[in-house]
Amino acid sequence: MRIWFAEHNWPWSPERYRFPTEQMLLTLFPGEKPEYPETMPPDMGGSQGILIGLSRGRTKASVSVLVKLDGQHRNGVARFPSDKLDEAQEQVYHTVSHALKQAFYQAGTALLGYELPWGSLTGVRPVKLPTRAMLAGKTAKQARRELEEVYRVSPPRAALAAECAQAALDVKRGLTDDGMALYIGIPFCPTRCAYCSFISADVKRSLTLVEPYVDGLCREIELAGNLLRERGVHISTAYMGGGTPTTLSAKQLHKVLCAVENFLPVERCSEFTVEAGRPDTITAEKLETLKNHGIHRISINPQTMEDSVLHAMGRAHTAAEIVEAMGLAKEHFGGMVNMDLIAGLPADTPEGFERTLEQVLEMDPANITVHTLALKKGSRLTEEGGALCTPEAVEVMLSLAWSRLRSAGYAPYYLYRQKYMSGSFENVGWAKPGAICTYNIVMMEELQSVLSLGAGGITKLVDYDNRKIARLNNPKYAKEYLESWDKISASKQTAADFQAELARCTRKEADGSQGA
Repeated sequence: MRIWFAEHNWPWSPERYRFPTEQMLLTLFPGEKPEYPETMPPDMGGSQGILIGLSRGRTKASVSVLVKLDGQHRNGVARFPSDKLDEAQEQVYHTVSHALKQAFYQAGTALLGYELPWGSLTGVRPVKLPTRAMLAGKTAKQARRELEEVYRVSPPRAALAAECAQAALDVKRGLTDDGMALYIGIPFCPTRCAYCSFISADVKRSLTLVEPYVDGLCREIELAGNLLRERGVHISTAYMGGGTPTTLSAKQLHKVLCAVENFLPVERCSEFTVEAGRPDTITAEKLETLKNHGIHRISINPQTMEDSVLHAMGRAHTAAEIVEAMGLAKEHFGGMVNMDLIAGLPADTPEGFERTLEQVLEMDPANITVHTLALKKGSRLTEEGGALCTPEAVEVMLSLAWSRLRSAGYAPYYLYRQKYMSGSFENVGWAKPGAICTYNIVMMEELQSVLSLGAGGITKLVDYDNRKIARLNNPKYAKEYLESWDKISASKQTAADFQAELARCTRKEADGSQGA
């Protein structure tokens, strides 16, 4: 769709506002691609196009958006105090971007004839808004009302976000600035699922890389551990993901976890979760190894219990094998298991999803994460296409999940959204009382720095109070990772220095306030 910015009154160049414009275009009209012609014809692009303008009055400024589509057109306007345009540049950008999104949403939904479940919100972390509102002293009810009135979030989603925000606040109270969360990445899987776009390799095709990768990862663990211990930084919570970590042999898992215990400061680590993910990688020997190393929880991720859907997704296992794997897991971990489901998989139906849900509930895991299918770039499903569930069918699936999980004693504790998500819905983690996965909240709500080790890892250095986040990327692929020690070493040094300095500044502020 062609997009024009009226050429007057814009703080900075209009091109600066393409990003929020494209976010709303993707949200409202996911099949449309943005184009920016140099000149605007008299009819504003014929049958379709978007015109965006900014005007400033004596007391009020406004962003207006006109959307034309298939011969129809609608206008949206969002106003704010004119003096907001005189603030610092970054604040002006956020003010104008917010108004642009609101105006675009008004015009777009008027054309579509319906509202979206998350309203005008486009980010992946909607829980951040009620979390910060409640930290500032607002009640959960006030935070929900803000989501509904300002962002036009549907009441059920606003309530869901507020509930997850309360879980985030509960976790935040136990975090300190001398701690970091830990992520260890194992970028191998037995086969690649049709919906997957993660940095992972089919282990059959990359077998020669696995053992060198384990050695390289242990080297990085040793380096990181020495740096953190020297600076008085500890690991607060840990997660091993991928890929599928249990693609490794029991001996290889033992080697990695020995390195963790020998070098990393995990004495105060409250939990350690490992994704066992694919049931075709789970053996009693591997689970015994994990248990012996103090792992608290594993994930077994069926995604569906329908064999026909599993086959369509490229999974080389059956629903019966999931049940068998869960039986083994209960022997070693009791009920401390997470199970992932996906609503909207091709070849699935609301009836099939309900059968899956009932079978998973019978297995009684501590956590159940319900994902909405997202069509990710680079996945086989996106590249090859095929019949997908309608947004209406996905909504039925999610409604079933909400109802059945609550009645079975689970409560939502974290959520996030993704691009290209069916129906513009969300992914939600549900847990029994006392069984939340703290790492999921810390990572998703960016409450604390996350140190990432292994190929594809993204270390996030979080200064929560000042709303600043820096990212340090490890090389994406296993081979590249093994050839990049200098880069990896430098990033670990930066991460350790950052966290130590953040802790020092916090202690200094605390000492100053006590002295006053």
